[in-house]
Amino acid sequence: MANVRDLKKDINYVLGDIIEAVYVWEYANTDKDTKKSEAIIDEAIEAFDELITKANDKSVENKKLHFKAIRNDLELKGKSLIEKINKLA
Repeated sequence: MANVRDLKKDINYVLGDIIEAVYVWEYANTDKDTKKSEAIIDEAIEAFDELITKANDKSVENKKLHFKAIRNDLELKGKSLIEKINKLA
């Protein structure tokens, strides 16, 4: 099982890459409205805050299941955000 530090790094990298992808889309599409892309960035930041808070929770009894649930959450939120980015075009 990976440690908490690796989990936090994964959260940071995944959501950071998603935000970067939105910025790239905005740079490539300067003529389009950015309200939807800004909403995706806000959603990614909210997901980051939520997942980091869960990862820092020390009151969990079964840590293995807790961290597995966080990883699953990260995967689902990441896929959802990527689908939203793909729909921007």
